Amino acid sequence: MNTPCTPVDTERTVLYVSNSPDQELVEFLAASGWQAVHAKSTAAAERLIERGNIKVGLVQLPDDCTSQHLSALASCMRRAETNWVAQIVPGQTENELISRFILDYCFDFVTRPWLNDRLMFALGHAHGLSSLRQTRVTPEPSLGRHGMVGQCEAMQQLYRRIDKCGVTNAPVFVAGESGTGKELTARAIHERSPRAGRAFVAINCAAIPPSLLQAELFGHERGAFTGALQRKIGRIESAHEGTLFLDEIGDMPHECQAVLLRFLQEGTIERLGGNALIHVDVRVISATHVDLDKAVEDGRFRSDLYHRLCVLRLVEPPLRERGGDIKLLANYALSMYRQDGARKLRGLSSDAIVAMSNYQWPGNVRELINCVRRAVVMSEGRFITASDLGLPEADNGPAVTLAEIRSKAEKDAIEHALQRHGYRLSEAAAELGISRATLYRLMHANRLHQDPAGGRASNPNGGTDAGDEGQRHAPSLV
Repeated sequence: MNTPCTPVDTERTVLYVSNSPDQELVEFLAASGWQAVHAKSTAAAERLIERGNIKVGLVQLPDDCTSQHLSALASCMRRAETNWVAQIVPGQTENELISRFILDYCFDFVTRPWLNDRLMFALGHAHGLSSLRQTRVTPEPSLGRHGMVGQCEAMQQLYRRIDKCGVTNAPVFVAGESGTGKELTARAIHERSPRAGRAFVAINCAAIPPSLLQAELFGHERGAFTGALQRKIGRIESAHEGTLFLDEIGDMPHECQAVLLRFLQEGTIERLGGNALIHVDVRVISATHVDLDKAVEDGRFRSDLYHRLCVLRLVEPPLRERGGDIKLLANYALSMYRQDGARKLRGLSSDAIVAMSNYQWPGNVRELINCVRRAVVMSEGRFITASDLGLPEADNGPAVTLAEIRSKAEKDAIEHALQRHGYRLSEAAAELGISRATLYRLMHANRLHQDPAGGRASNPNGGTDAGDEGQRHAPSLV
């Protein structure tokens, strides 16, 4: 039998954890094609697991198993991707602590006598399931690019645009809802630019009081104001030859907007309380969840500053429009925080995936990651379920058939074509790529009338369209 110092061949290997090994059991395993590696303690078991990717574990629970012993075993078992089978004596499952331990940390259990086909079945099933899991995970494609997680078309388009923005020095504006990862995009642009070896300085314009924001951006000289005991270098100057990321630029007060515009135009700054012009070479990337076009229209944001900042524009897609990325991100979050829970989690249940896919995620990726992290802590089973996530039930409304969707799209297309061509059937039919007779038939099938006010309807076999005579009436439903 192998000792903890022996190299481990993980194929058809079972880690046998027991205070007093059963030699007869070891010989039975060997005769059945299994290599038993024994560990007398949880510490020895952890060392063996770290050295070799052991897929199956067999843990023998002593007759007088205590809560401390179970706690030590749980600490070892929750950290490994090993399927565990518990060996128990008759009646042990009546102990609530042991039954809960088996449910939370074990794939299966066998009851004495152990030297039988039931043990072989449990070990084989555990090994097979682990092999399937590893086969599935190994060829998994990359989670994304540029330090971001996402494979949907909207994210692929964002990756391509990040690459394009990286090779230029022009200012970039990143639009998107809160929690979509705008700072990640800004860092990705910086890291793919010639300035990658220089500083990336970020400042949240909404997190600093307006009275202090200008001093934070431009710095100040000693004695510039009460409390200015020494010179301070501002964020813009700190980013010299690097990148300055202005987050939540839409919340910047007007007085700061004017000074920032001057810096963008001239490339120089003045510290508060000073009179020397300081040349600064900085690439500016800005972002906000605010609709800047509306802010400019309402007079809350300077239009000249907007045009200076928004030379290149990127849009972060909201999570609700990213389809399969929701599951991808949830599994990524689970991999980051699964150690926060008291139990060894296997993954997300199917009802949890459905619940996440139906939820609108107003907080986007940030909300999803926090939701999964909370579920890891609150989960009471081996899989995170929909109830663990605590998401509100989605109200999707009545189901709509594909035929109904097609019918509505067809009617909308006909109405729009008629409107664009003043209800001249010949021109509308030409745009739609159908004949006048077909258009007339479709109008009849969709209960669309060209002249609801009593005017002459068009004739599918010829004649004059009412629209051709200057009568332009909107279609209606009857």
